[in-house]
Amino acid sequence: MERQNKVAMINGGRRDMAVRVLALVLTLAAAVVVGVNKQSTTVPITIVASLPPVYLPVTAKWLHMSAFVYFVIANVIACSYTAISLILTSLATKGGIKKVSIMVTILDLMVVALLFSAIGASSAVGLIGYRGNSHVRWEKVCNTFDKFCHQVMAAMALSFVACLAYLLLVVLAIFNVYKKL
Repeated sequence: MERQNKVAMINGGRRDMAVRVLALVLTLAAAVVVGVNKQSTTVPITIVASLPPVYLPVTAKWLHMSAFVYFVIANVIACSYTAISLILTSLATKGGIKKVSIMVTILDLMVVALLFSAIGASSAVGLIGYRGNSHVRWEKVCNTFDKFCHQVMAAMALSFVACLAYLLLVVLAIFNVYKKL
């Protein structure tokens, strides 16, 4: 019986580590994809209808929108936490494994909340960029900055999958507690 518990603990630990590595890679990729995202273009501006338009260079950067700044910072925090949690869980001794496990599970849940809030904020801003808002006369910008918008959408998808990985870690921890009862 004790041998079965050790095998289950090792397999569960490996599964946990694999999911953490996946989450680390995904959050790092999401932060990098948005962090290097920049697109410049020339936009025609009509000042008076009888005159030809004035062409102005315009650049879209993630730093221009606070929701995207929050998204990058949240993913960097999640990635950094994951690296630390990988080290903590691999170095935890038998006696301290319960305390580390509880702390890591609580922090995993906090990372889920952090990432979901960052994805929500970025999605709201991205949707306005994609559709515009006719009520306040905000024009669509994704038809002008298509590469920028596609990279943000890809990063949000990566971050969402990472968030699901953290959620899976929390669910697995709950199942482990349930099995011990």
